[in-house]
Amino acid sequence: MTNGRFAVNGQGMARKPRIHYPGACYHVILRGNAGHDIFFNKKDREQFFILLQEGIERYKHRIHAYCLMTNHLHLVIQVGEIPLYRIMQNIAFRYATYINRRKRQVGHLFQGRYKALLIDADSYLLELVRYIHNNPVRAGIVKTPEEYSWSSHNVYSGRTSVSWLTTNWVLSQFADSRTQAVGLYREYILSGINEVHRKEFYQGNIEGRMLGDDRFAEEAYVMASQKIPVRTTLEQLTQAVCGQYEIDPEMLSSGGRVRRISEPRSVAALLVRESSHLSLMDLSRSLNRDLSGLSQAASRLDKRLSSDLDLLKKVNKIKKMIS
Repeated sequence: MTNGRFAVNGQGMARKPRIHYPGACYHVILRGNAGHDIFFNKKDREQFFILLQEGIERYKHRIHAYCLMTNHLHLVIQVGEIPLYRIMQNIAFRYATYINRRKRQVGHLFQGRYKALLIDADSYLLELVRYIHNNPVRAGIVKTPEEYSWSSHNVYSGRTSVSWLTTNWVLSQFADSRTQAVGLYREYILSGINEVHRKEFYQGNIEGRMLGDDRFAEEAYVMASQKIPVRTTLEQLTQAVCGQYEIDPEMLSSGGRVRRISEPRSVAALLVRESSHLSLMDLSRSLNRDLSGLSQAASRLDKRLSSDLDLLKKVNKIKKMIS
């Protein structure tokens, strides 16, 4: 559910607002509810293409790449003045309505909110397009991207045309001549055909919502008129945790599994793991504790958050203190 500019996730913690500014480029992923299919035949995919085209005409954004799998889809969208959430809400709602009506069913077609990762296009656009176009190959559906009809690869390769797809930005990075650019593009795609899963295209490397370096992130915050987050040090984080639990920071390094010590240590490990710039390795060195033990403790505590309201409130207080 939403509350003003913030959405609330399943554990009751507020999500940060999307970063929006004209020209922002996103890797968007939309999945079927509980992993179920969202496309059932050729007509469904064609209907989705119609909705994409109508969305572009209405909201004036650009789509640089797409890949429609069976139970999820990938889009590379560059927005204009209209924010991404309006674009995706329109597409998801209209397509879900179409499917529910056609199959005479009710319920959610998609798995919660779409995933959107703001990317530094200057650094990652080509790699992302290659990754998306090779997705059917990684999934074992086809042996080459040319064999898959429902990605934008064959549009870039010149084998078919889609009027609403923008290809100039990507192709211009290979050569000025379109013919030469297409040839170099094909070579580039094939060079990544054996590429494995790259989690950075799903999780980013900054706060779980951006893929780029620190300068890109700072510029994005400025253009989106959002405050640049203050980066908490490891010492500040552990002090905040110990302050909330009313213990001396040195106690986090002590042995044993006494709950008075193990819980705040687990909280520190979880917050470090969720951080975009702190590492569990540094925490393990600081506390002289085993790295795998800290990781397991963080995972156990993370599971508790869904059922332990007091713990959730405590963790959220600490997050507020360090943010």
